[in-house]
Amino acid sequence: MQVMMFHLMPYPGLPDEVTSAHDSYWVTLPNSQYDREVGHGIYNRYLDELELCAELGFDAVAVNEHHQTPYGLMPSPIVTASALARRVGEHCRIAIFGSGFCLREHPLTLAEEHAMIDTITGGRMISGFVRGVGAEYTSFGVNPVHSHERHIEAHDLVVRAWSNPGPFAFEGKHYHLEYVNIWPRPYQQPHPPIWCPSQGSSETIEWAAHPDRKYVYLQNFNPRAAAVKYLNYYREVAQRLYGYEAASSQLAWGAPVYVAETDEQAIDEAREPLEYLFNKAFKMPGGMFFPPGYTSPASMRQIVAAKSSIMSAGRTVETLANVGLAVIGSPETVRERLIQCHAELGFHAFVALLHFGTMSAEKTEKNIRLFASEVMPAIQALDDRHYAGFEMPKAGRSSYAAE
Repeated sequence: MQVMMFHLMPYPGLPDEVTSAHDSYWVTLPNSQYDREVGHGIYNRYLDELELCAELGFDAVAVNEHHQTPYGLMPSPIVTASALARRVGEHCRIAIFGSGFCLREHPLTLAEEHAMIDTITGGRMISGFVRGVGAEYTSFGVNPVHSHERHIEAHDLVVRAWSNPGPFAFEGKHYHLEYVNIWPRPYQQPHPPIWCPSQGSSETIEWAAHPDRKYVYLQNFNPRAAAVKYLNYYREVAQRLYGYEAASSQLAWGAPVYVAETDEQAIDEAREPLEYLFNKAFKMPGGMFFPPGYTSPASMRQIVAAKSSIMSAGRTVETLANVGLAVIGSPETVRERLIQCHAELGFHAFVALLHFGTMSAEKTEKNIRLFASEVMPAIQALDDRHYAGFEMPKAGRSSYAAE
């Protein structure tokens, strides 16, 4: 199995009087709270943490994109990925989970930038295609009703730009270009591996699983039971709709992880940063997270039900660990839980969030080092021999059906 370190690069915790005075941690929380010296320090600290992971043998380090929020200070994951490109060793890939191509008026800019990073690294780039959470559409002023069709069209444009010699014209509903002729083209041909991180939209899962794509589907920030359902729905779609058996290499799962010397110490040390993440940093009005038209009513019902564990205030570290949304404990406990999760889910890549919320630099480094030395070797050794297998649901009932 591949093991990756994913960093959200959040702004350090804001005082209670600030977070409680606003109904959202996204888009509308005033940026007068931002301190440039704090920003300077944490960007460099977070890059150090990702470089440490590369040194310790992680298969990849990963960054992502969010806008107008202290939840994650990476409006351009291109910048962070570029900063890492010359600093991480040749054994370590750099993943962007992901870029919001469909949010842009000109997706070719991102296509060019991904190709540059892939070329600089000699083919170690993983490109994530995301639609972006609803708040991103508020930030960009893009109509969420067009989210899915823009996503598909931007994908088609970018993949053709990477794969086909130019110049050629592209004429779509949302994007119109007389000349598509990017320099450079990606180092990996026809293009870098494409991953689809998602909230669990059935439309996205069905699109990613299509035989023309077979993209890696990454499920993150969900209780374990929901992750099982979503990953198995990918397998079901591949078999029932498309007539092939999905490989474990098409599936990935991610979760916050905290490792300490004992279970009790891990719970105690993870409490404040994890509860800050889930009770404060996810705070936004429901209509901002799921704006009308962003996804189908059926998918929205499924996602809201699954996300209830993270979208409501008052979640404790114990609750989050008990539902499998976070993996917390001693090295032995974390190893056992991840091995058990792999046996149940059968994923090929695990994406560990080893810094979250307000976690200090010292605790983050300790967490990274303990995970790398005491947990990672055991789970890197896992493969399909350790997976219990997937059984198709009985006729008439999908694994994605409402419970």
